[in-house]
Amino acid sequence: MSDFPVTVFHNPKCGTSRNALAIVRAAGYEPEVVEYVKAGWTAEQLKALLERMGAGPRAVLRTKGAPEEALAKVVEGVSDDALIAAMVEHPILVERPIVASPKGVVLARPSEQVVSVLERKPESFTKEDGTVVPL
Repeated sequence: MSDFPVTVFHNPKCGTSRNALAIVRAAGYEPEVVEYVKAGWTAEQLKALLERMGAGPRAVLRTKGAPEEALAKVVEGVSDDALIAAMVEHPILVERPIVASPKGVVLARPSEQVVSVLERKPESFTKEDGTVVPL
């Protein structure tokens, strides 16, 4: 195990998630990769990540591409606990990628946000679409 562990809560179908993971690897880390749509979440896990982010569940709520049945549970005014319960039941409701390290937790949107929780970073990075991002 690394003395600076990095965990990427990842969806391989998402370009932003793939780019964030590639940035982490380009910085010299081999992160733990959690395909959260397959693995799912626990309420405790989500609450701990959100606490470290200093955010509530709406900050990581994904509605684009979510099934109607899942969206019906996240209407405006629903409590944080109800949102977390919906995210546990429907992991796709959580925006990605979320990256955790000893420096903190960040929703890496855009993907280059990931460098804020890394000790080292690559000088630059080329995204899948060919965009070169100075880091």
